Amino acid sequence: MSTPAITALRRAGVRHTLHTYTTRPGDDMDRTYGEGVAADLGVEPGRVFKTLVVACDDTPHVAVVPVTTTLDLKAMARAVGAKRAVMVEPPLAERLTGFVVGGIAPVGQKSSLATIVDASAAEHSAIFVSAGRRGLQVEIAPDDLLTATRGRLASVAR
Repeated sequence: MSTPAITALRRAGVRHTLHTYTTRPGDDMDRTYGEGVAADLGVEPGRVFKTLVVACDDTPHVAVVPVTTTLDLKAMARAVGAKRAVMVEPPLAERLTGFVVGGIAPVGQKSSLATIVDASAAEHSAIFVSAGRRGLQVEIAPDDLLTATRGRLASVAR
């Protein structure tokens, strides 16, 4: 089983563990989706992070935040030195990353986007992020995720 995200992690030599979870017909990307993933994995929901694509002054960026939170767009803009940030529409997020919504991974994207990981990730020895498709998550140390994405931490969730 491989995705561009898994390939990128292996090439970077980053330690990670793959986990599967059950997707259900009709699953949508509302707030309960991520919490359902956490329940299926048997982990605290605050350790499961979602990958969002955001336009900061029209430049696409990636935000990685816990599924139990929402992205603070003003904080995201400040974190990257922009005046404003807006969520990109799902079709554009899919084109930029090469992944489908609900399976967008922070690594292995079609376009390498600047990445901000919420500072709360540092509170955990490992977090879970998408491995590049629905039903598959990567357990990874926050520092290793930052290395793999060339990202940085900032408080961008509320």
